[in-house]
Amino acid sequence: MKYNTVKPKLIIPEYGRNIQTLIYYAKTIEDKEERQAFVEKILELMQQMHPQARNVEDYKAKLWSHLVRIGNYELDIDIPDNVTLEPLEKKRPNQLSYPDGNVKFRHYGRNVQEMIAKAIAMEDKEKQADFTHVIGAYMKMAYKSWNQPVVSDENIIRDLKILSGDQLEVDDNMSLDDVYSFRKRNNNNNRRNDSRGSRGRDNRGRDNRGRDNRGRDNRGSNNYKKRK
Repeated sequence: MKYNTVKPKLIIPEYGRNIQTLIYYAKTIEDKEERQAFVEKILELMQQMHPQARNVEDYKAKLWSHLVRIGNYELDIDIPDNVTLEPLEKKRPNQLSYPDGNVKFRHYGRNVQEMIAKAIAMEDKEKQADFTHVIGAYMKMAYKSWNQPVVSDENIIRDLKILSGDQLEVDDNMSLDDVYSFRKRNNNNNRRNDSRGSRGRDNRGRDNRGRDNRGRDNRGSNNYKKRK
């Protein structure tokens, strides 16, 4: 009995050792037609092992490329034209682009610098002032997430001026908590309105039922009087 540690390394472990052994045996078959038929049977086995991948684009071509790779590109067989014979080890992935430029204050992140650049490019001064206020509030939230839980608005405004290169008109007395308090007030008001609306609907339903009951009681009393 041989342990797997002394056996040849699995090239693609997903197919197991039996498939690899069959492919190695196919390389020893001298007759080309017999070898081709044997390899196609191996391909059918590989397809049965992963039936969920049949919907993948060029599924058969990938199976052929895996088979050729397991055979160390030494199989003399006929393969489809869309199958690559280039070893994957020689393929180099495309280099990923990395953002250029330095982030001055990393705890604020790159998005803050991009938002500041967008605010500087705004022509409408009123919208620019509102957007600057939102940026300052976001900077305060980011600062609290990565640094001290308490920070003054003066520090955030100072950093905002530095990041914008003094190209934004920032009010030194601007309160960065107004955005959050205004949002909380709106959320609370919406909850109150929803709860009042639901209570009003329930009350109206109860009133209607009460009127219906009174109507039935009155009709019942009238009928009683007529019988008398």
